[in-house]
Amino acid sequence: MKIIKNYVDGKIQGYSDIKLKVFDPSKGEPCAEVALSNSKDFEDVIKSSVKSQKEWSKTTPLKRSRILSKYKNLLENNLDELAKIISIEHGKTLEDAKGSVTRGLEVVEFATGIPHLLKGEFSQNVGTNIDSWSTRQPLGVCVGITPFNFPAMVPMWMYPIAIACGNSFILKPSEKDPSCSIRLAELFTEAGLPDGVFNIIQGDKNVVDMLLESPDIKSISFVGSTPVAKYIYEKSAKNLKRVQSLGGAKNHLVVMPDANVDQAVDGIIGAAYGSAGERCMAVSAAVAVGSVADELVEKIQIKVQKLKVGPWVYKESEMGPVISKEHLEKIEQYIETGIKEGAKILEDGRKIKIQGYEKGYFLGPTLFDNVKENMKIYKDEIFGPVLSVLRVEDYNEAIKLINKHQFGNGTSIYTSNGDLARHFTTNVKIGMVGINVPIPVPMAFHSFGGWKESLFGDHAMHGEEGIRFFTQLKTTTSRWPENILSGPEFKMPTN
Repeated sequence: MKIIKNYVDGKIQGYSDIKLKVFDPSKGEPCAEVALSNSKDFEDVIKSSVKSQKEWSKTTPLKRSRILSKYKNLLENNLDELAKIISIEHGKTLEDAKGSVTRGLEVVEFATGIPHLLKGEFSQNVGTNIDSWSTRQPLGVCVGITPFNFPAMVPMWMYPIAIACGNSFILKPSEKDPSCSIRLAELFTEAGLPDGVFNIIQGDKNVVDMLLESPDIKSISFVGSTPVAKYIYEKSAKNLKRVQSLGGAKNHLVVMPDANVDQAVDGIIGAAYGSAGERCMAVSAAVAVGSVADELVEKIQIKVQKLKVGPWVYKESEMGPVISKEHLEKIEQYIETGIKEGAKILEDGRKIKIQGYEKGYFLGPTLFDNVKENMKIYKDEIFGPVLSVLRVEDYNEAIKLINKHQFGNGTSIYTSNGDLARHFTTNVKIGMVGINVPIPVPMAFHSFGGWKESLFGDHAMHGEEGIRFFTQLKTTTSRWPENILSGPEFKMPTN
């Protein structure tokens, strides 16, 4: 069986003999093993990253940009291979996997503009014969700790920008689907990236804690559940590291009576059940306002019944399995809880069976109606193909509902009223907002990040926020000797 190890100094290596099985969720069977790094592995990764960063930081932004351009081309040329690797270990459909790699690739494309993005500001004669300018310099060794649901896209939110800015980067991918990270690193080496600038360390919580505590690491980037995000944020801050820590979500999609209901339904179906609901931007709460509720629920149910669930090897599959047996059981328990709490279950995904893949972790699309805000299925992030419909009387009740929730990642509204849409974008307490768009994930040149308990730290991912996070500001004030007046000065210069 294939053993997945670390990627250090441009080659696969590792010393640990402690291994964890990696499963194919479609089959419910092991497809590989991942070696969980020990202290020796960790020391090697840190040593490599520190050494390489010193030289890489001296490389011109233009040269970095050219390497990133080659990397972009290699990613495009190997898109099908990367998608297949993701589908095998995650279970998402092949087209969904391709789409996720493409969205990550867009960040690489953004990072190729690093010579422009790192330009500072200059002011002449801020005082008499005194000039001042600002520059942005790399932090040093940066770390990314990433989740299972997007083994290519989420890491690419981080490392292309960090590396473009002159840092070295250590990626700790999810132990549930670690193979993609290795291939991403190999392609970067092929593009001309010096050995050690991009290293991969496999591991579990023990490795995470070593990363959080290491004095050689200057920043931590994380995406995952809110409890872990809080832990990462608190421990990173305690150890004086810069940190961006993205947590959970409960994304609402509001449908107004004046909306195009068919368009809203199509948006809801894709956003709720795509990637088996294992997205931090998945729509898990549809908010039906006033008279639109009955029609909306009826049309959602019709679409749900037509969804094709199956393994990624079937071209007709629109939704694959969830990531693990444990996660499947957790989601099933949420469904049972929802029934006990009094929500009306219209479609129960627990009944699904896929011929030939009976051991796979498949769960069909589940639909609840008449969900109330005090129910656990509404309060918690389920992270699975479970959609809750909440009925409210008017727009004010809808926005109040959203703003009260602990999470503030993403939200959308479907309406034909431009004035109401503008009010929504201004007053909703959410980080990413869509107007007649179901999943408002920003493009690479903008930034991704929520509010409230969906993000801990001051900076969002990629875009200009990413540049600011992976660099530190330096401001220089200069005056040359021939312009310096004789004698000491004892007051603050003012002109």
